[in-house]
Amino acid sequence: MRMFRDIFWTLRGVKVYALIGESGTGKSFRAKLVAQKFGIDFIIDDGLLIRDNHILAGHSAKKEKTFLAAVKVALFDEKSHRDAVAKRLQSEKFKKILILGTSEKMVNKIAVRLQLPPPSKIIKIEDIASREEIEKAIRTRKIEGKHVIPVPSIEVKRNYPNIFYDAVKIFKKKKVPTHLGPTPKVHEKSVVRPEYSKRGKVIISEAALSQMVIHCVDEYNENIRIKKILVKDDDAGYRLVITIDVPYGTQLAGNIHELQQYLIDNIERYTGILIEEVNIIIDKIIQ
Repeated sequence: MRMFRDIFWTLRGVKVYALIGESGTGKSFRAKLVAQKFGIDFIIDDGLLIRDNHILAGHSAKKEKTFLAAVKVALFDEKSHRDAVAKRLQSEKFKKILILGTSEKMVNKIAVRLQLPPPSKIIKIEDIASREEIEKAIRTRKIEGKHVIPVPSIEVKRNYPNIFYDAVKIFKKKKVPTHLGPTPKVHEKSVVRPEYSKRGKVIISEAALSQMVIHCVDEYNENIRIKKILVKDDDAGYRLVITIDVPYGTQLAGNIHELQQYLIDNIERYTGILIEEVNIIIDKIIQ
C-alpha cells in the first residue's frame, strides 16, 4: 500500500521537506521563511494544512485544553482529522510540502498518516537559527506560554478567536530590486496562548508509563517476566530500556522487533506521547 502511495507522489513530482527542533525553539516562527527559501507550497504544522496565508484543512493542536490532547492532534491521531487533510492534499496541485515536528520520527509518522512519502530533506532548527535565538524562543514559551501559528492574524481570529494573543510581522527584502529599491516581503504570524500552556505542560509519570509497559508485555506474552524498566524522556520522546527473563523454550529471539513495535504502537495510541526508542534486554532463560 505504501509503495503505491509513494509511486503516486513520485509521479506527481512531490518532494517532502521537514523542519525539526525541540518544542518552543521557533519552528513555526521560521516556517514561512524556510518555505520561501526552498519554494515550498504547503506547510503541515500542529494539525493544520497551510498554503500561503490560509488554513486549508485540519484543526490546530493549539486549541486543545491539555498537552496530551495537543500532541494527538499534531500527530493526526484521529482518523477523521488525518483523512480530511490527506484528501485535501490529494486534490491539490503542488510540488513541495514542509512538515514541522520535534523529531525525525514525528515527521515520518505524520507523513505516513497523511499518505505522503517520507521527507527527503531534513532541516534542523539549529541550521537556520542561532543559539541565542533558540534560547530566547524557549524562554518565551516557558515563561509566557506563547506559541506561533504561521498564518496572518485575520485567519487565526476567524478560526481560533479564543486563543489569539498578538500578531508579528517579519520583513525580508526580495533579492531582485525594483525601480523603487528592494521590495520588502512581509510574513505575518499569529501569536497564540493555548489553554494547556497556561496550565503547564502535562507529562506522563514514570510509574504510569511503567505500568503500561507491564500491561502490554503481559498482553503480548504472559510468560515473559519483566525485571527492570528504565524510562528516559526529552522533547523528542520517551526512551525505554526493558530487562526481561524468558521461559525456556519460548521462541522469542526472532520476535523481539515485533514486541518492540507492539509496545510503541499501543503506548502511543493510548497516551499520545512519542516513544522514540525501545531497547529490550534478555537477562536469562528461566525454567
